[in-house]
Amino acid sequence: MTSGTRDECQEWRGWRAAAQDALYAPGGFYRRAEGPAGHFRTSVHASPLFARAVARLLCRVDEALGRPAVLDFVDMAAGRGELAGGVLAALPADVAARTRVCAVEIAERPAGLDHRIEWLAEPPRGTTGLLFANEWLDNVPLEVAEVDAAGVARLVLVREDGSERLGEPVDGAQARWLERWWPLPGEEGLRAEIGLPRGEAWAAAVATLGRGLAVAVDYAHTADTRPPFGSLTGFREGRETAPVPDGSCDITAHVALDACALPGGRVLPQREALRTLGVTGARPPLTLASTDPAAYVRALASAGEAAELTAPGGLGDFGWLVQPVGVEDPF
Repeated sequence: MTSGTRDECQEWRGWRAAAQDALYAPGGFYRRAEGPAGHFRTSVHASPLFARAVARLLCRVDEALGRPAVLDFVDMAAGRGELAGGVLAALPADVAARTRVCAVEIAERPAGLDHRIEWLAEPPRGTTGLLFANEWLDNVPLEVAEVDAAGVARLVLVREDGSERLGEPVDGAQARWLERWWPLPGEEGLRAEIGLPRGEAWAAAVATLGRGLAVAVDYAHTADTRPPFGSLTGFREGRETAPVPDGSCDITAHVALDACALPGGRVLPQREALRTLGVTGARPPLTLASTDPAAYVRALASAGEAAELTAPGGLGDFGWLVQPVGVEDPF
């Protein structure tokens, strides 16, 4: 084999390794100065109502824990600390005084972040409180499988420019995961994302929690709604684009949250979770417009934001994986 052939072979990698470098290596997408908010809008960026709802959830967890001397809030994949800061600001003063807020992110600590927020590369162990992962698991890199002409599921290999070809048949633990959670019929072209690394990442995060609640919020599907051609895609500057693993765009795929759930965990839609936490989207009464026009305008704007967070076909369809650890399910 010539060196040129070796170089060519080295260009082809599985999607997991390619995305890992494109997103998290030095110079990768998630290390860029503008942060995720420069490219896509999450529930955190859509409205401060989201952070207030998470703060109310933290208060519920606090009560379930018996109001511990130190209450932990761990924000996984914290971006630039937007959710951590919003939750801290929304907490009642007596709860905030007992709360240790930890933002977990690989990027450098942003300038101007509230000094009370700890900035960590890994979640602390033995915490007591709420671990919250908003749009984290969809960016945990994974392999992609595609069915070939003979009906065999093979790993999809990719180059830095986004071109693809099929590699070896899926085997071992990855094949077992597909069989259990995303069985592929033998029809050429059908695809699946092999969510094994996401389940492992979620189990590791939950294991850091001594007592409390772990919540993962994400684009999601369950066994009866798996997309037949997968969901791997990219985002750049607010627009969906082809997933190209060169560091120029986000690379994401919806999460099989049901496959990530540990014993005692369950999945519910965001609209249900947020309504339980007081985000309803109900319009203010028209009588308020005549008695207090400014208050009516504020309430109307808030209702619009709540409607976006809970809308079918949009953010309301996100899944919440709720995992109690030593406490009752607060929902």
